[in-house]
Amino acid sequence: MLMLAGIVILHITTIILLLVATIDNAWWVSNTLSTDLWGKWKLSNSAWHYSNPSNDNQDYLQAVQATSVLACIFAFLALFVFVAQLFTLPKGQRFTFTGVLQLIACLCIMTAASIYTAKFHTEDVATEGYGHCYVLAWISFVLTFLLAVTYLVLRKKSE
Repeated sequence: MLMLAGIVILHITTIILLLVATIDNAWWVSNTLSTDLWGKWKLSNSAWHYSNPSNDNQDYLQAVQATSVLACIFAFLALFVFVAQLFTLPKGQRFTFTGVLQLIACLCIMTAASIYTAKFHTEDVATEGYGHCYVLAWISFVLTFLLAVTYLVLRKKSE
């Protein structure tokens, strides 16, 4: 019972990290710039001003947006399926469907972070750098992968 509670808490934590990485505005930051998947904020005259992302890599940005949102959706679905399988799955069966959903979420966030790394990295790394959302996306990738493996090997036991 304690192990299942730990898995559910880890899964909810992973969902929160995915949501923060997808929604918050710190994928690429500097002292006067902050960008995310949805827009760009520039500091001028002591105020932050929003602008749309550049049109240079719009297709890549839409791919990153879509795969980030899909990662959140599949992680939510995996949690609901896991809870449903706790009550409906026969004893001795594995949580295979939950593991597959979690693996898809893992691949989606990995794809999003990889495309962002390949297409949106600027050369001026001395004054700019990746923000906390970018780091959270990669942490979420690791956690979703660990959860996917856990679900694939977890077997419902009789107590």
